[in-house]
Amino acid sequence: MSDSAIHISLQQERPMPLAVELQCQAGELLALVGPSGSGKTTLLRAIAGLYQPQKGKISCQGELWQDSTRQIFKAPHQRHVGLVFQNYALFPHMTVLDNIQQAITHVPQQQREAEALKLLEKVHLDGLQQRYPKNLSGGQQQRVAVARALARQPKVLLLDEPFSAVDQVTRRKLYRELLALRQSLAMPMILVTHDLEESNLLADRIALLHKGEILQTGTPEFVAAQPKNATVARLMDQQNLFTAKVLAHDKSTQKTHIRWQGMILEASYQAQFAVNEPVCWMIQPANILLHRRGRPSNGDRENPLQGQIIEYMESTGLANMLVRVAKQLNIHISINVPLHVAKRNALGLNEKIGISLLAEGIHLMPYQTLRR
Repeated sequence: MSDSAIHISLQQERPMPLAVELQCQAGELLALVGPSGSGKTTLLRAIAGLYQPQKGKISCQGELWQDSTRQIFKAPHQRHVGLVFQNYALFPHMTVLDNIQQAITHVPQQQREAEALKLLEKVHLDGLQQRYPKNLSGGQQQRVAVARALARQPKVLLLDEPFSAVDQVTRRKLYRELLALRQSLAMPMILVTHDLEESNLLADRIALLHKGEILQTGTPEFVAAQPKNATVARLMDQQNLFTAKVLAHDKSTQKTHIRWQGMILEASYQAQFAVNEPVCWMIQPANILLHRRGRPSNGDRENPLQGQIIEYMESTGLANMLVRVAKQLNIHISINVPLHVAKRNALGLNEKIGISLLAEGIHLMPYQTLRR
């Protein structure tokens, strides 16, 4: 166990179920991801000492903050936690400088102003110390909130949806600032977000929370590409999620064959699933190859399918398409390609196209009924 990490183990059945085993290393940013009501904020409040679960243990950088078996529960002011709230929670009647000084209780009074000015410089707000929160933009208010959280010299930094109140342009700028700032912060950082793109950009690892339970942890890329089950795949917004049956495993070619809606598909070797076992399977749009019109390639022979584009949208350099591959069964596959590729191939609504599902991208999971 690393002494510089935070270790969290919490369990309760009521009022909000919790089944959490987590750790976050110093210098690491862990994102708690999940839908509204999944328990993200409850978990953050428990770490901060603002909420006491029925059972559990929390230790941070060698300090024991909670242990229900030994009846230990440290109050928030004893925990050295830096907390940035969704609405920033700045004192409106205090200047920026006073807001930060108010959190610097561990140094003598005469040194607090110099300490606060140093923190303002760290978050690029030097020169704004005499302003009041109402005279700051949303992004500036957020940076004051971060400076105030750091003023407590915390052992862990907790960020509760800190970017949700600002516009997209400001949000991108604040992402860059947080990424730069974290290089100098030798502490665990836990970010609560429901935004998958945000967690992909900022987090080293994500913990997927659903109904108070951690379903899976890992890098954002790994959890998206290798979800444990269909519930995780859905929560990671994977659109191409289906059921099939395992037909055979071929060790020599390192391929597993599955039967899907009367078609036989080749997947990467996944022998943990028995022959004839029903499974769920998924494929990310990045693992779907578009056949170039008039120029077939070797990849076109890997699980080739023909279909018709029934939805077509362009956004941020990508063409997002929904392709109907079996009209009678009403089966749709979501794909996206760079916009210039879509233009070159004259793609659009109702166009007929060929696609290939790359075997290495077909991921099998235990069977469960899929809601449409």
